[in-house]
Amino acid sequence: MRDIDSDFLALPLRVLADAALQRARDLGAAHADFRLERVRGRNLRLADGAVETAADTDTRGFAVRVIHNGVWGFAADTVLTPEAATAVAERAVNVARVAAAAATDRVDLAPEPTHSDVTWVSSYEVDPFEVPSTEQSAVLAEWSQRLLADPRVDHVDAMLAIAKDQKFYADTAGTTTTQQRVRMAPVVDALAVRDGVLDSMRTITPPAGRGQEYLPTVERELDQLPELLAEKLAAPSVEPGDYDLVIHPSNLWLTIHESIGHATELDRALGYEAAFAGTSFATPDQLGTLRYGSAIMNVTGDRTVEHGLASIGYDDEGVATSSFDLVRNGMLVGYQRDRRISAAQGYARSNGCAFADSPASMPLQRMANVSLAADPEGPDTDGLISGVERGIYMVGDRSWSIDMQRYNFQFTAQRFYRIENGRLAGMLRDVAYQATTTDFWNSLAALGGPSTYVLGGSFMCGKGQPGQVASVSHGCPSALFSGVRVLNTVQEAGK
Repeated sequence: MRDIDSDFLALPLRVLADAALQRARDLGAAHADFRLERVRGRNLRLADGAVETAADTDTRGFAVRVIHNGVWGFAADTVLTPEAATAVAERAVNVARVAAAAATDRVDLAPEPTHSDVTWVSSYEVDPFEVPSTEQSAVLAEWSQRLLADPRVDHVDAMLAIAKDQKFYADTAGTTTTQQRVRMAPVVDALAVRDGVLDSMRTITPPAGRGQEYLPTVERELDQLPELLAEKLAAPSVEPGDYDLVIHPSNLWLTIHESIGHATELDRALGYEAAFAGTSFATPDQLGTLRYGSAIMNVTGDRTVEHGLASIGYDDEGVATSSFDLVRNGMLVGYQRDRRISAAQGYARSNGCAFADSPASMPLQRMANVSLAADPEGPDTDGLISGVERGIYMVGDRSWSIDMQRYNFQFTAQRFYRIENGRLAGMLRDVAYQATTTDFWNSLAALGGPSTYVLGGSFMCGKGQPGQVASVSHGCPSALFSGVRVLNTVQEAGK
């Protein structure tokens, strides 16, 4: 494990925390927490080998959150002095006093053991911010030129997003945590126009909590892209109907995110996001009784898995993270929760799902790495395909749509292959699968084995008002679903 960067540790972390927390105590706060963060980002985008975007961001600041007379207060600043920390604590208490006039519920926090002077660093080898952006851009440019040299490719977009979070947390209960995590998302997209039709073929290497050593992983896909793109452009359009689907993890992760990940956020299920992002069909009165999917479906929320985008040692409320059940043997058995929601709903402890995306943001209940377990004795992907007489094999994510209760949905993919009598029989075009969440997951007929398991995910999960963005991973194996409705997207568009 790497060490936390010395320049971050050299900041006056404890001095500022002590000043802020003491002032909050003096003003009568029942709870106060202090969070100092440095958040770095880098985004590179090349169009046909030429740099289009090269942006580095570096945000540093601190926040104080209090509970005063049962009401939240929050304030933040960027001036790293004890005087500023004291003033921010005063502002946070004043916010709580003003907010008390409109408060309808008392804020209580589920208890959490004290974690004193603990550290956590994510699993990576080379800090990507130690590599010049010009060197990273040169790699993307070389990849682009290699693809553009193939006559089957007309345009190439190459992108790299990297991020590094450093956080120091302290609260009036005595918890202090110092953490650092790095993550990376490389993507290459090849495009072509044939007979007036534009289409693309994108790499499926997922984003991951890894360092610079992860970048070459994409390269193994590049040589395949021109042939895949040409085959896709020449493929026939799908005949709509009901099909058995074998879905690769590069596609299924997104369906998990939208139909399980968001649906099992307890604040959402209780209606806290109703005005902005919607609610959830998986309401608390159905806990333990809702048949979410077939009996082979087991889903966990996990904030600890190695290389997970949402993995961390301790959340932004000082809670030690863990793995916990959401769906067991097809039944809804749990939710993702922070300390406030856990206390309000009678849970003994939070399961560590509080996160703020910057030092200027108040922590929200955010998604863990929500993952579908593989079958320990399951087949490889070819084995799943071999059992299908008439079906479609789907690889890679593309567009999606889901309703405000996370119930009715539609997903497409990067590539589609017709399955006939247990064998792949060429590509198809214009495919989307459509279902309700419970119909889809109850059609789950078989799971691939551990060899098919992939941890996918996204840098860009949005939530909250004002909006915040978080990274999250979703692991799953290849999986077989029986009798799923398939649409022809061109016909549905009236073309």
